[in-house]
Amino acid sequence: MHEPSSAVRQSAPAPGTPPPGGDRAALLARADGPVTRDRLVRDLKALGLTEGDTVMFHTRMSAIGYVAGGPPTLISALRRAVGERGTLVVTCGWNDAPPYDFTDWPQAWQDAVRAGHPAYDPRVSEAERDNGRLPEALRRWPGAVRSRHPDVSLAALGASAGELMADHPWDDPHGPGSPLARLVAVGGRVLMLGAPLETLTLLHHAEALADAPGKRYVEYEQPVVIDGERVWRRFRDIDSSGGAFDYSSVTPAGQDPFETITRDMIAAGVGLRGRVGAAESHVFEAGEVVAYGRAWIEEKLGGGAH
Repeated sequence: MHEPSSAVRQSAPAPGTPPPGGDRAALLARADGPVTRDRLVRDLKALGLTEGDTVMFHTRMSAIGYVAGGPPTLISALRRAVGERGTLVVTCGWNDAPPYDFTDWPQAWQDAVRAGHPAYDPRVSEAERDNGRLPEALRRWPGAVRSRHPDVSLAALGASAGELMADHPWDDPHGPGSPLARLVAVGGRVLMLGAPLETLTLLHHAEALADAPGKRYVEYEQPVVIDGERVWRRFRDIDSSGGAFDYSSVTPAGQDPFETITRDMIAAGVGLRGRVGAAESHVFEAGEVVAYGRAWIEEKLGGGAH
């Protein structure tokens, strides 16, 4: 958006003084000026990203500061940091999926949804808005590949995108054979760019693998295209929304279990830590995240030996 013109121009602010502009001024002050692509690349490399990395990333843009150019700038910087041999991965989901409980609606309403709700389409179905702006920006990027699972789809961009996203299992989509499992198998990494620690999606893979009592599952129906036909399919997965386990006895009151696990993991010395722009950020090896998360769940909740 262009600034309104003025016949009288104000003198430039002193160095380090944020210009007027409300939220934008606060963002500029947070990182002591605009965060450009070149600055992002420098910070990402200093944090530990290297050429050829396969990186699943989670971002809170406001934590970084004023990113000049928004999501495209950040994606471009990440691509430059990992290079042509690297791959970027994000969690997408499906913003307009039918509600899980629509099967409890009056029959006429259910019939209307079944007849008229469009099928999930990896090419055009909008990413879940609660995941922020970056997933939608990346999944629309030329060359990006999105997985076929409607509820827990991911998207990838780069050299290994097709391999990582192929044949996302319909059932147990966080478990073996999933894009998350492949991220671990290829020696991938997880980047938290100022994102809340509770958003570390890869811990759902640890939940899917964990041998602990009381694991909770959900079943739901969503429309997809199979062999060229729109069909309603029933899916089964761990309860990634309400919680795959009851963590209430092993986490502080009011704290998300994934935040607890991640804080414990950081305290144990797992991962790298630094700043990207103004954002406190972390890089974890995907295999270490899953191993730590699985062991934590099994130990705290009384599972079998791993």
